[in-house]
Amino acid sequence: QVQLVESGGGLVQAGGSLRLSCAASGLTFSSYAMAWFRLRPGKERDFVAAIASSGGSTNYGDSVKGRFLISRDNAKNTVYLEMNTLRVEDTAVYYCAARLGSFGEWRYWGQGTQITVSS
Repeated sequence: QVQLVESGGGLVQAGGSLRLSCAASGLTFSSYAMAWFRLRPGKERDFVAAIASSGGSTNYGDSVKGRFLISRDNAKNTVYLEMNTLRVEDTAVYYCAARLGSFGEWRYWGQGTQITVSS
């Protein structure tokens, strides 16, 4: 079965950096677009970033543009989220997701990893 396992979460001070990883198994990773979403306390789920199956294109949510970087290593079946200049409002559970193709629902989801940014 398909599994997406996030890691790299934790506690960091505002202005700091973290890198999240999402290891995928049970699917042909190089055929799937990958994305990161987050769920902040008291808010609806946010789109954070996405990357095409080839890694050739990316897009970002407005609140993280210029601060976060999504990348992938298809040889390692892993997608990454480099988070820089973290803000208190970035505190959330971060989820990775996968889908075939460029459109449609995100079919597979990880269990999430908590990021807490302290002031």
